[in-house]
Amino acid sequence: MSHDTAMNNASLNAIRSAATPAMLKAARVDEQNRLYGELTSMPIQAWNREVSDLHDAVMTQACRCCEEEMIREGFGPPPSHYAFIAFGSAGRAEPTLWSDQDNGLIYGDGDPEQQETYFEHFGRKLSLILEQVGYPPCPGSVMLSNPLWRGNLASWEKQLLEWRDILAWEQVRYLMIAADLRHVYGDAALTVGLRKMMKKIMEADQGSDRDVVTAILRNTVRHKAALNILGQVITEQSGEHAGDFDVKYGLYIPIVNAVRYLALQYGVEASATWERISQLVQLEAVPTRWLESCSRAFETAVKLRSLVPPETEDGLLSGSHYLPQVMLKQKELRRELRESLSMVKVMYRTLQRQHRYAERKWL
Repeated sequence: MSHDTAMNNASLNAIRSAATPAMLKAARVDEQNRLYGELTSMPIQAWNREVSDLHDAVMTQACRCCEEEMIREGFGPPPSHYAFIAFGSAGRAEPTLWSDQDNGLIYGDGDPEQQETYFEHFGRKLSLILEQVGYPPCPGSVMLSNPLWRGNLASWEKQLLEWRDILAWEQVRYLMIAADLRHVYGDAALTVGLRKMMKKIMEADQGSDRDVVTAILRNTVRHKAALNILGQVITEQSGEHAGDFDVKYGLYIPIVNAVRYLALQYGVEASATWERISQLVQLEAVPTRWLESCSRAFETAVKLRSLVPPETEDGLLSGSHYLPQVMLKQKELRRELRESLSMVKVMYRTLQRQHRYAERKWL
């Protein structure tokens, strides 16, 4: 075992043995600081995998702490098996060190009233514990404390079908979020069941005007590459980030959304963007050279997201998603960014042609 591997295992062991939220936060800070120090010395995909492992370990231990607190407070153990799942960048296993909460809950068979009472308290408590150990609440409330994102498989199916029947912008956005779900803790069979349900719903009515994947394409092409007709990077025009580049919404999210759409179109079930690209290559669904360029652009996007200068508060790192203009003046960084945005521009031209064809088809 290498020294680095031994250090990583020791750090995660400290997280896995933390008995209180305060101990869990301290263990997370130690591992966060170690990883941040290695950001520029490791391949970004390997580094990001370790960041994802860190968050999985913290969230898993937070679930265990929550179970113990529920017992101490007289609620008892969970009335059924359950699965804690992640959405967003955590669901895709590509989070930054300072990601917020994007999660949900699936529970197994049991008395519905008893389950709802227990897991309502559990959801609120777990969200609070996660906040205490460094995960801010999701601005869009995609959290297990929100009843929209927790339930048994039957209630999840009902919710997904409601979104699928409406197919307005907001409901399609929810389906896009749900498509990135990933199992973190608990009964993995419940997560498998929900993923199978998602696949069935996504594949229903393909080729018709009720095609969910086509609706997702419609939402996806609303994003545009942050590159003007002269090939210049488009930065913020006003406000406190004037002159800065929004790396999350200008580069990262457009790639994530485009690859998700292609993955759903070709039946790829992976939730991680890198894995989706890899499986699309194997399927020869899209020209390999195109996907290789996409993979390089995505690698740049992930790297730049974590290079945003963070702030430290109470030991925890926090960061915006804006690259400051002083960094944009670095020749190599600017070249990488421009090349990646050029790839996004080509990608979106292709998707926009598909969208126009689909729209004409159902006029």
